[in-house]
Amino acid sequence: MKPRTPIAPFALLIFFSSSITYCFAGNVTYDSRSLIINGRRELIISAAIHYPRSVPGMWPGLVQKAKEGGVNTIESYVFWNGHELSPGKYYFGGRFNLVKFIKIIQQARMYMILRIGPFVAAEYNYGGIPVWLHYIPGTVFRNDTEPFKYHMQKFMTLIVDMMKREKLFASQGGPIILAQVENEYGYYESFYGEGGKRYALWAAKMAVAQNIGVPWIMCQQFDTPDPVINTCNSFYCDQFTPHSPSMPKIWTENWPGWFKTFGGRDPHRPSEDIAFSVARFFQKGGSVHNYYMYHGGTNFGRTAGGPFITTSYDYEAPIDEYGLPRNPKWGHLKELHGAIKLCEHALLNGERSNLSLGSSQEADVYADSSGACAAFLANMDDKNDKTVVFRNVSYHLPAWSVSILPDCKKVVFNTANVRAQSSTVEMVPENLQPSEASPDNGSKGLKWEVFKEIAGIWGEADFVKSGFVDHINTTKDTTDYLWYTTSIIVNENEEFLKNGSRPVLLIESKGHALHAFANQELQGSASGNGTHPPFKYKNPISLKAGKNEIALLSMTVGLQNAGPFYEWVGAGITSVKITGFNSGTLDLSTYSWTYKIGLQGEHLGIYNPGYRNNINWVSTMEPPKNQPLTWYKAVVKQPPGDEPIGLDMLKMGKGLAWLNGEEIGRYWPRKSRKSSPHDECVQECDYRGKFNPDKCITGCGEPSQRWYHIPRSWFKPSENILVIFEEKGGDPTKITFSIRKISGKFAFVGEDYFANMLKLLHLFCNMSFNGNCLGKFPCSSLSAKHAY
Repeated sequence: MKPRTPIAPFALLIFFSSSITYCFAGNVTYDSRSLIINGRRELIISAAIHYPRSVPGMWPGLVQKAKEGGVNTIESYVFWNGHELSPGKYYFGGRFNLVKFIKIIQQARMYMILRIGPFVAAEYNYGGIPVWLHYIPGTVFRNDTEPFKYHMQKFMTLIVDMMKREKLFASQGGPIILAQVENEYGYYESFYGEGGKRYALWAAKMAVAQNIGVPWIMCQQFDTPDPVINTCNSFYCDQFTPHSPSMPKIWTENWPGWFKTFGGRDPHRPSEDIAFSVARFFQKGGSVHNYYMYHGGTNFGRTAGGPFITTSYDYEAPIDEYGLPRNPKWGHLKELHGAIKLCEHALLNGERSNLSLGSSQEADVYADSSGACAAFLANMDDKNDKTVVFRNVSYHLPAWSVSILPDCKKVVFNTANVRAQSSTVEMVPENLQPSEASPDNGSKGLKWEVFKEIAGIWGEADFVKSGFVDHINTTKDTTDYLWYTTSIIVNENEEFLKNGSRPVLLIESKGHALHAFANQELQGSASGNGTHPPFKYKNPISLKAGKNEIALLSMTVGLQNAGPFYEWVGAGITSVKITGFNSGTLDLSTYSWTYKIGLQGEHLGIYNPGYRNNINWVSTMEPPKNQPLTWYKAVVKQPPGDEPIGLDMLKMGKGLAWLNGEEIGRYWPRKSRKSSPHDECVQECDYRGKFNPDKCITGCGEPSQRWYHIPRSWFKPSENILVIFEEKGGDPTKITFSIRKISGKFAFVGEDYFANMLKLLHLFCNMSFNGNCLGKFPCSSLSAKHAY
């Protein structure tokens, strides 16, 4: 018997299946097989797109690109700290216009899964919970404490009432078919003891009492009370079983990539392995699947958490940070979705049987009395291809793969056979060009305005205290920056003044980063990393005889976003010593320290085009290089074309950037380092075998983030004001825009491609339209030109 090979991709199949519209119905229930929408079982293939991580101008295109990829549902968290900026003060504009985002999904005739939380984790600042809530007495996050429960219920009720008012729940004819309360609490519940158990039960009951008319879910929660459905988050969820036999198998987070930290490398998850995990999930009775993320987007401003999460939240998702399809991943998964949808009726209505095809090979067959039959043939061997016999026919199964047979005969898709388009991304530099409206730009090039902060206290001090304060408790996350300043007297008889040596400054910090200054001069910098935020600083310090001003700029790089009692994790300096004095070591930890919150430029809002404060900007065609604590401003043209734009900050140090007052975010082209001796980069990734974030990493010794996304909608036709705050020194003349261009070519298509395509088209037509294509002409009349 000659082994059958997988049939090639099927674009027309995807066209037919994606052209099916989804009716928003008044009833969403569930049984053990699936969600039941308007009395009909449906397979849900969902794509996570977080509305604040893109901009409204991108939303329609992102939703449409997801739909073209064979997805029928969009999922998002609700980001509490982006909406309730202070107690009772709400914001739902711009990137946080939740209703607008959901209505775009509704207009696309797609479903919505709304994860209200309101805790999100998500590598988002403070896990999405407002920082102000931590400072309300008696509050412990995600525990049986009345202040937290009061504010959580108040916000959730606000969101639910907003959805009801706009008629967005499916029970009202809207797109929302599922809602989530809490998020991955099962990981941490035991740390909170009995209070944790009471809180989880309270959260579930509170949610159900909202009476939204669609089911509630809790992900990674192992003790959900009926009727709340518990769901799975992982790289693989085929073996997951809901706690009640009456509930469907739901996968809320399949991670097609991974997040990245400043100083970390690039993790990659192969398309073959993602497809394998999805196919296995549906093979084993799953019916609701969500990619986290399908489009990761950008952590604009200071919204990145971690700490140390990069401004880019690309996640190596099927749609990249800039809104473009990442191929072959997007195309490979699109084909997978089409194959799974061909099996929908059998999967949701047929009886399942399992057949062993070898030591690590098996078939799951779904068949019903009407004759519908679908089969999934899996090879779990992570090294060896296998040939198996199923229903007296031989099939070739590559290692770590699943073949899908929608009629139990023909293979329409194999997860390891990637035949989708491959693409290459290029960031094409575009020099910053002066705007025509920029005053006095002449013909000499770009004019810069420069303002230098002083190192230490500007204006009046905020307070003076003996010893050190916690950074986060002091700033309450209103800024990344906190100045710790003091002074020392150096006796002219100190030996180091005579022999030219220098004392050594020793600093210990709980995190996250620090720049040390003495007498207005930068002495050095230090930081923790994404796996260990605390750090120690050890560097020579230049001191003079007499009074010396010590100014330490402590910085946060995103707040903790998950973990038990995570809101109590602090940051900031805990010890300062100087060695090398005649008397030995000088311990400054008990000295009187003067504190100042934030930067003068931040306080004055000089990044805002409408600011009216008098600032001593210095105009120049040659901006200073390698100068710390410097603000740079230029008025620039919009780059030509309509492709996405990135800001190339390779030659800058660390800081913040804005365009026309919009927060681009933190920049830090910090080079990646090993996190362990075995942490090596790879040239090629072997998709076979279970994936973990350290399996396929690249980017050793390269900047962890070089380009920073600027949405096209932020640009004006002219007079675009670019503002940069540079902390430690860089070369602003090397800043450029970069236009993101994608080119690609199709993988090899064999001579039997269109013959196989035609067979598949006949199969799909007969299965879906009972022999009459779209009710217009017989399936048998479909020809090669239709396949083409």
